[in-house]
Amino acid sequence: MMKMMVEKKREENLLKKIKIMKTKIIASLGLASFLLWNCSNQSVNTSKMVADELTMQQEDGTISLRLSNAGHYNDVVNPSNNTAEWNVVFSKAGGYKVWLTSATKDTVNLKYTTSVKVNLPDSQLAAIPECDKIIHNSSDVNYPYFRADSFMGSIYITEPGEYNIQVISDKVMPVDSENQTVTASDDSRLVALLIAPDTK
Repeated sequence: MMKMMVEKKREENLLKKIKIMKTKIIASLGLASFLLWNCSNQSVNTSKMVADELTMQQEDGTISLRLSNAGHYNDVVNPSNNTAEWNVVFSKAGGYKVWLTSATKDTVNLKYTTSVKVNLPDSQLAAIPECDKIIHNSSDVNYPYFRADSFMGSIYITEPGEYNIQVISDKVMPVDSENQTVTASDDSRLVALLIAPDTK
């Protein structure tokens, strides 16, 4: 009788362990399914992760960084995280002014709704670009756009070398590199970042 009770208790314990194991397996499969689904619907499209080549500083000290030459990170869920990235060689230390170049149809209002962030060596600049300079008939943009330059701020490079520079904005959009037209229609678009020596 005692032996039967012990056997029955063992059988009950074994059934409980099997039930717990089944529950854990089902929960693990559910979690794995969720993670696979979440990864397949990932918001970031990393179409071009790293800039193809180094951008060198010109003889006059300027550095022109066109979006068409940048590495891109495009976030379809939150476009304000879209990022353009360049690897840049500064051959001269010193102070620099940072300008953002946009193509615009409206020469009064660029219609940026969020701040543009510029990550530079040892600093970050952030501003909503304004029409500080308008350049008519610029070869940098095609009709019906005008070129607008917006002052973002100043930086200081302590020593020459290779640096990574990023622009983060919803205006960082995929660009057709042949004719420099955006794939989505808009009144204004980001074209380039210009870094120039601060001559005061």
